[in-house]
Amino acid sequence: MKPATRELTIRGLVLGALITIIFTASNVYLGLKIGLTFASSIPATVISMAVLRALGGSTILENNLVQTQASAAGTLSCVFATIPGLVMIGFWGGFPFWESFFITLLGGATGVLFTIPLRRALVTHSALPYPEGVACAEILRVASPEGNQQSLRALIHGSLIAAGLTFLTSGFRIMKDGWSTTFSVGPSIFRLQGAYSLALIGTGYLVGLGGGIAMLLGVVLGWGVAIPWLCTIVPHPSGVAAASFATGLWVHKIRFMGAGTIAVAACWTVASLLSPVIRGLREAFSQTHRASLDDTDRDLPPVVMNFLLVALILGLGALFTVFLWPVSTHDFLLVVMIALGLAACLLIGFLVASACGYMAGIIGSSSSPISGISIISVVALCAAMLGLEALHLVPDALSAHEQHGAIAFILFVLTALTGSAAISNDNLQDLKTGQLVGATPWKQEIVLLIGCVIGAFVIPPVLNVLYQAYGFAGALPRPNMDPSRALAAPQPALMVDIAHGILLHNLDWTMILIGVGIGCALILIDRLLKIRGLALPPLAVGMGIYLPADVSVTIAFGAVIAWFFDRNRRESKQSDDSTGTMIASGFIVGESLIGVVIAVLSGVTGHSNLLALPLNAGAQA
Repeated sequence: MKPATRELTIRGLVLGALITIIFTASNVYLGLKIGLTFASSIPATVISMAVLRALGGSTILENNLVQTQASAAGTLSCVFATIPGLVMIGFWGGFPFWESFFITLLGGATGVLFTIPLRRALVTHSALPYPEGVACAEILRVASPEGNQQSLRALIHGSLIAAGLTFLTSGFRIMKDGWSTTFSVGPSIFRLQGAYSLALIGTGYLVGLGGGIAMLLGVVLGWGVAIPWLCTIVPHPSGVAAASFATGLWVHKIRFMGAGTIAVAACWTVASLLSPVIRGLREAFSQTHRASLDDTDRDLPPVVMNFLLVALILGLGALFTVFLWPVSTHDFLLVVMIALGLAACLLIGFLVASACGYMAGIIGSSSSPISGISIISVVALCAAMLGLEALHLVPDALSAHEQHGAIAFILFVLTALTGSAAISNDNLQDLKTGQLVGATPWKQEIVLLIGCVIGAFVIPPVLNVLYQAYGFAGALPRPNMDPSRALAAPQPALMVDIAHGILLHNLDWTMILIGVGIGCALILIDRLLKIRGLALPPLAVGMGIYLPADVSVTIAFGAVIAWFFDRNRRESKQSDDSTGTMIASGFIVGESLIGVVIAVLSGVTGHSNLLALPLNAGAQA
C-alpha cells in the first residue's frame, strides 16, 4: 500500500489562490494590450516549489497540486479574447460581475469535466509528447530532496541563460526579439523569420522532429506559397512597404486559411480519437471500473461527475435566460435560443476541448492557437444562428439593428466555449504532469475546479478596472479620454468583425474554404504516409499556417536540434537523455518566469516598456 503523502492541503490551496490573482490579472492586461499571454504552468511550478520549500514539509505532490490550481485559473484569463466584445459593440456599458463571473466559471468548469474522459484517451493511452507537462514533471522531480543534482544543475543553467536573453529582448529591449528578412521576386513577396526565444527552442526539443517539421511545412505553405500568390492578385497599395503589405495579407487572409485547415484537421483528429474517447467516457462514468483502479488512476466518482454535469446544464440554462430576458420575447423562441447556447457549450465545447487537448499534446499550451479555435467556434455559432433564422426560429429583437442582439448572444456563448477550450488546453498538460509524478487525478480535478472559481472571481473586476482606466479601441467609457492609450483588444475586435460579417452576409469565405481544402489534402497525405510507417500530423501543419512564422520556425529549429542530439546519443550508445531534456525545460522556465515579471510590472504600472533602455533605438523598433 502506498504510504500517506501530503498532497491536497489548505496551505497549498491558499498559495495557489495567491498565485492565481497575480497570473490572471497579468494575463488579462497583456491579452488586451498586445493579444498575447504567457503560459502559467511552469512559472506556477517554480514559485510553488520555492514557497513550499521555505515553509517546510513540502512534497512533490503538494507542489503539483498548487501549480495545477494556479495554472488553471491563469489560463481561464483567455476569455479576454471574447467577453470585451460585448462592451465594444455597446451591448454592455461595463462588465456586470455576476454575469461575467458565471459565464467564465461555467465555461471553465465544462472544460474540467470534458478533460476527465479525455485524460484516458489523450494522456493515459496516448504517446503525445506534452512538452510543458513533461517539463513541469522534470522540474518537480529534480527539485525534490531525492532529485538528481546533475539534472538540477542543467535546469538551473538553462533557466539562467533563457532569463538573461529574455531580459535583453523583452525587458531592457537592447536586442530585437527575432530576425526577419523580406524580399520580392517580381510582384511576389517572401519572408524568412525566426525568434530569439530559447523557450520556443526548448519546446521544439521536447516536441520532437515530426511535429516540428509539420509546423515548418505550414510556414512554407503560408509564407512560401499563399502570400506570394496573393501578392500577384491583390493590389499593392501605394506607399505601403512590402513587409507591411505581406503582414497585412497574413493577418487578414492567411490566418483564416490556417483556421480552415485547423477546423478540418481538428474534426478529423476527434473522429480518429472517437474509440478511445468513448472508452474513456465509459470508464470515467463506471463506478465498478473506478473501484478497480489505483489511486494514481482514479478520476472523480461518477456520482460527482453526473451532479457536475447536471449543475452545469442548469447553470448555463439559467444564465442564458438571464442574458436574453431583457432583449427577447418570452416565448418558444427564447427556449430555442437557450437550447442553441446549451448545445454549443456541450457539443461544440466537447469537440473544441478534444481538439485543444490534442494540440496541447503536440506543441504545448503556450503555442496552442486558442484564437484559431475561437474563430472556428464563432463561425459555427453564426452558421447555426443563420440556419435558425432561415427557419424563423430567432426572435425579431435579436435580428434587429443589424443583428445587434444576435451578435451579443453569440459573443456571450463564445466566452463559455473559449473558457472551456483554454482550460482543456491547459488541464491535460497538468494531468500529464500528474501522471508522471504519481499524483491522484481526482484531487487534481478538484483543484482545477477551485482554480476556475478563483479565476472567475478575479477576471470581472480586472476587466472593469482596465476598461475604466484605458478603455478599448473604439469603446471609451468616458468622453475626453485619450484614445491613443486605449487597449487594442485585438481578439475581441476580430470576433466582433467575424460575427458581423457572417450574420450580415458580407464575410469573404474564400480563404477559409481554401484552408478546408488544404486540410482535406493533408489528411489524405497523412493516411498514405502511414502506410509507409511515416506521419504528417495535419493539425500541426494547420498550426504552422496559423501561428506567427517566427514561432513555428523556432519550434522546428528546436526539434532539429533534438534530432541531432538523439542521433549522437544513439551513436555513442548513451541511454540517458535527461541533460538535454532538463536544459530544454530550463529554457522554458527562465523565459516564462521573466515573462511573468514583465507582465506584472506592465499590469501594475500600465506601461509595457517600463524596463526598456534607450540605448539602441533600432533594436526597440
